[in-house]
Amino acid sequence: MLSRTAEDLYWMARNMERAENTARMLEVSFRLALLPTSLGREEQFEPILTIAPGDDDFHERYDALTHENLVRYVALDPENNGSIYSLIRNARENARARRASISSEAWETLNATWLQMQSFDYDEVERWGFRDFFDWVKERSHLFRGVVFGTMLHDDGFRFLRLGTFIERADNTARILDVKYHVLLPDTEKVGGYVDYYQWAALLRSVGAYRAYRRIYHDTIYPWRVAELLILREDMPRSLHHCYAIVLSTLDELSKEKPLECRRLAGQTHAQLCYGQIQAVFREGLHEYLTRFIEDNHALGSQIQEDFLMTPMVMAEAV
Repeated sequence: MLSRTAEDLYWMARNMERAENTARMLEVSFRLALLPTSLGREEQFEPILTIAPGDDDFHERYDALTHENLVRYVALDPENNGSIYSLIRNARENARARRASISSEAWETLNATWLQMQSFDYDEVERWGFRDFFDWVKERSHLFRGVVFGTMLHDDGFRFLRLGTFIERADNTARILDVKYHVLLPDTEKVGGYVDYYQWAALLRSVGAYRAYRRIYHDTIYPWRVAELLILREDMPRSLHHCYAIVLSTLDELSKEKPLECRRLAGQTHAQLCYGQIQAVFREGLHEYLTRFIEDNHALGSQIQEDFLMTPMVMAEAV
């Protein structure tokens, strides 16, 4: 497969996954903003600007960090390269460039998503409801992945789509978890209190993991168990371990036994997740652990670019 074709397929998947996860990050912040807390509204929303991809020029363009301005910038702003609007547009452009390499159903799904996305402005999203808009973004991403899985040949093109999806998902799961644990929870707040409980429940719901948590642990929600679920459980679809199990197996299929550096990096991270213990994670510090993971994941993405795609990792550097 030509590296340019592989690159468009890889970033098509990353763009759609990033749009979905940006919606998830917005949703969890909006849920947490409804809970009683000692934090001001600006302190509640500032982490989104830290972790969401973008051009980092929010404060130059907007006077205050409000619900409206946050949605305009992170979700709807065509001038912000990391907004949901721009990510869906980019995914559609990737698909348009490689229509011959994807199924007609996959193209129609992305094209329809882009056409509907263009109809949204802030007033329309407000009338519709913020949560309904975030759910729409997630559903369109789910539909895209399902159509790809069900209609495309499971060849190298499909593998690059899968690779992009799970590299991006691992990054965003780590960022969502880090926002709650390190940034949104003040040092003076009592861990295990009712506010803390509802904050962790909101985070679990935002990544579709609330029922999974209840089924596995049968107990109240504790930070270390949420972290274990989203980091070390291989059977949790959005966990770091699950993502890297798929990334590693996909790289094995793509590398065809060549000793590529990206395969070594993925194997190293996968081994840490496979044999790691949550007690060791918290001894290191959850924020420090997640920060290191995000850096390693970024390094893997850059190495994949070098080994397979042979172009600079421009988009990821904006994160």
